[in-house]
Amino acid sequence: MGRRGLLWAVAILTFAADQGSKAWVRENLALYESWAPIPALARYFTFTHVTNTGIAFGLFREWGSVLVAVAVVVIAFLLLYTRQLATARWPVQIALGLQLGGAFGNLLDRLRFGFVTDFLDFKFWPVFNLADSAIVVGMVLLLLFLEEGKPRAPAASPPPEDPGQNP
Repeated sequence: MGRRGLLWAVAILTFAADQGSKAWVRENLALYESWAPIPALARYFTFTHVTNTGIAFGLFREWGSVLVAVAVVVIAFLLLYTRQLATARWPVQIALGLQLGGAFGNLLDRLRFGFVTDFLDFKFWPVFNLADSAIVVGMVLLLLFLEEGKPRAPAASPPPEDPGQNP
């Protein structure tokens, strides 16, 4: 598989996992219902079915159509940028694949339902979904990789001594 193939494989797997998990939640949990897949950890983690018309953490709920437009622009940018990635290293391919798959997953929800299905509830953090996770993890990986690839400035050396000065 070529490098662009890796990007597309990650994007498709991310999209499929996101859409499959959201479909399972919509089919098996009523809105606002919670389920603890690991009962001993129910205090810390449950699946809780909520919807979100805004962005992450429920911000900007009234901006639904604007968010669709922003998602389309971001996806278009990622799709156009993939053409430049034929020689990019595999961490960049994975990072962008995660972002692309997550962006498509949330966009499809917004277009189909007018909201995004969220369900991962860690109790100390707002409820989110796999697409949100993929976008954030993809951004972090990309930033780390790009920071790693930056050339480092040489260490500062002391200025040369002036031969005309006496100690």
